Amino acid sequence: MSDTNFTLDYQRKEIPTKARNAGLIFTGLGLIIVVVSYIINPERTAYNSIIGSSFLLSIGLLSLFLIALEYIAGAIWSVVFRRITEFLSALIFIVPVFALPFLLNIHSVFNWTHAETVAKDAILIHKSPYLNTTFFFIRFAAVFIIWWLFYFVLTGNSKKQDSTFNQTLTKRNASFGAVFMPIFAITITIASIDWLMSLEPKWFSTIFGVYFFSGSLLAAIAATTFAAVRLDENNLFGIKIKGDHYYSLGALLFAFTNFWGYIAFSQFMLIWYANLPEETFWFISRWEGNWKFITLGLIVFRFIVPYILILSQPSKKDPKRLKLAAIWILFTHYYDIYWLVMPNYSRSGIAFSWYELGYPLLCLGVMILTFTFKAKNTNLLPVGDPKLKQSIDFHL
Repeated sequence: MSDTNFTLDYQRKEIPTKARNAGLIFTGLGLIIVVVSYIINPERTAYNSIIGSSFLLSIGLLSLFLIALEYIAGAIWSVVFRRITEFLSALIFIVPVFALPFLLNIHSVFNWTHAETVAKDAILIHKSPYLNTTFFFIRFAAVFIIWWLFYFVLTGNSKKQDSTFNQTLTKRNASFGAVFMPIFAITITIASIDWLMSLEPKWFSTIFGVYFFSGSLLAAIAATTFAAVRLDENNLFGIKIKGDHYYSLGALLFAFTNFWGYIAFSQFMLIWYANLPEETFWFISRWEGNWKFITLGLIVFRFIVPYILILSQPSKKDPKRLKLAAIWILFTHYYDIYWLVMPNYSRSGIAFSWYELGYPLLCLGVMILTFTFKAKNTNLLPVGDPKLKQSIDFHL
């Protein structure tokens, strides 16, 4: 039920200039490092480009997923946070630019692009109708066009509702969200296979798309949580966020930390149990040399630490604890993608130096700038949403 007579005396507040300045600094530093590293070592920069692009895509695309999910489920508590996910979802427009280094060096990164290599391998010949350069670029363009179209529809109707207060726009977005869901499932699987899994084109895993989805959704919720806490700390919402709102975010962080751990273990366990060479070699390469420390660190940092951070009920309501957990989860999500990608570049051991600093800084800066740019002319609350009053008054 909605309250059609409810009107909020809302005064839009500007994001502090220091946030934009921080975004400019991080973006500038990151861009300098990326450009210099590309000039010196384009192949290594291409691999880092895959990591940075996948990280940015995961937050942008899964934020769009959260928007659609809210409309389909008719969720109430999350309405006050929806503008955050709408702003973050705009990151999907920047990802193709981040991807340029690996797109321009596709032959250095993906060995299935070499005809002579494919011709000598029966597995690659079998996969060549899908894994070929032309079809790769067609898929790349197609998935982004689809995501952009749904972004414009879902966020456009939401923003339009601020001025029209037309409740049918909510129903319309619920319908579009329902259409988006199966398309989203297919396209995120395509992206994860094309960008990450095909780095080892002879590897087989039927659960990899779900693995990428689980980590990406956790990262998107973490980014939303961090932004919500920071906006509330600076009194920018125009309302006071309640402990029950925070508890809902904390519960999602905790739930999907467990879900990621379950999927990660399931993928490993099934491959270990079957003991098929075409599957096990992928994990073996991440257990050789000092890569084993990165693999062990993934278990500790990606699962155990955030699990402990937000295990208790009070911690799920504590904004400071949630902010710390959100930052940690975003860091370990980047760590996770690094673990997926870089063993393909440096099989002999860990590859980490100043080359790897460019894209994390660039991602951080672009996320801040995108958020502040979108917030400049848009309300931080969806004031026309018929469920807004219920969301503001939400309690468990």
